[in-house]
Amino acid sequence: MTHPVVFKGYALTDPSKWADLMVLEFKPKNFQPEDVELAITHCGVCGSDLHTLTQGWGESKLPLVAGHEIVGTVTRVGDKVKEFKPGDRVGVGAQIGSCLNCDRCKADYENYCPKMIDTYNAEYPDGVVTQGGYSTAIRAHERFVFPIPDQIESRHAASMLCAGLTVFSPLKAYGAGPEKKVGVIGIGGLGHYAVLFAKALGAEVYAFTHDTSKVNDIMKMGADHIINTSEDKDFHQKLSGELDLIISTRDTYSPETPLAGYLSMLVVHGKFISVGIPNADNPFPRIHPFDLMSSGCLIGGSHIGSKKECLEMLRVAAEKSVKPWVEELPMKDAGKALRNLRDNSVRYRYVLTQDLV
Repeated sequence: MTHPVVFKGYALTDPSKWADLMVLEFKPKNFQPEDVELAITHCGVCGSDLHTLTQGWGESKLPLVAGHEIVGTVTRVGDKVKEFKPGDRVGVGAQIGSCLNCDRCKADYENYCPKMIDTYNAEYPDGVVTQGGYSTAIRAHERFVFPIPDQIESRHAASMLCAGLTVFSPLKAYGAGPEKKVGVIGIGGLGHYAVLFAKALGAEVYAFTHDTSKVNDIMKMGADHIINTSEDKDFHQKLSGELDLIISTRDTYSPETPLAGYLSMLVVHGKFISVGIPNADNPFPRIHPFDLMSSGCLIGGSHIGSKKECLEMLRVAAEKSVKPWVEELPMKDAGKALRNLRDNSVRYRYVLTQDLV
């Protein structure tokens, strides 16, 4: 006999105590014929979780269960689900819904749908608040559920579904591959994935870090060139006009951040793509139109990735044996993981393992 799933998780109840999460039951998505329900085994800890729980991106809908790098086992599928069956190992990332009818959704750009729904701290059309993966289970439309290849361990797959996809999408969109030079700014959770996937795609990788303690790690990740920006303030002059693509994973900026210097390293029509999102009160440093003219470079952004891109990412990870650097903790230690993430002492992604069931 199948027992009903109890939906409960580690929830934020008091923003002033953002790392002190309480176990609470919550109302899940109302189950629909296209939905998949999964029992969660693993959930990555993302910088988005920290920004949301600390109210850096605005006020949270309380109580709130964070987490959007989710892997688990299918326990139930709706009558119209075609892709999955109970027992399948699957994942859910940072997006849980979209309209599915607009031009963007129909063109496999559902991650840019004007009506997209975040996996947590958002609302379904019927008013149910979305709750994330620091929990026992989750429901999602099958469009936002991903099959996990047998070659990828669950602890590795989890953080790929936001951090990995967030960098893989622009790497693919802007041509990272053989004979291309790709710069990666900031070697944390996202940045280490950018190094791993850029190398897997065949690019020559330039890693930019201000943290001397990470240099040996970055070398082991496979970066071809490591530039310590805290030691070499004129680094950009030596690389003027060299890079085809720069992926910036930084989620904090100061007025002294040398954005113009980074842009000067791009080839003609090269692209600077920002995937890190700072707090709402921390904008880009100022640049002048002159900074864009010398190479006709372009500044852009990117938002997670589509299901089509996610499936390709997982295929590449399986074929190329891409393995992130993760530290596992029981889910009850989510607060510890969040505090260490704030203090930049994680190497390079925390993954929480289920302990509520």
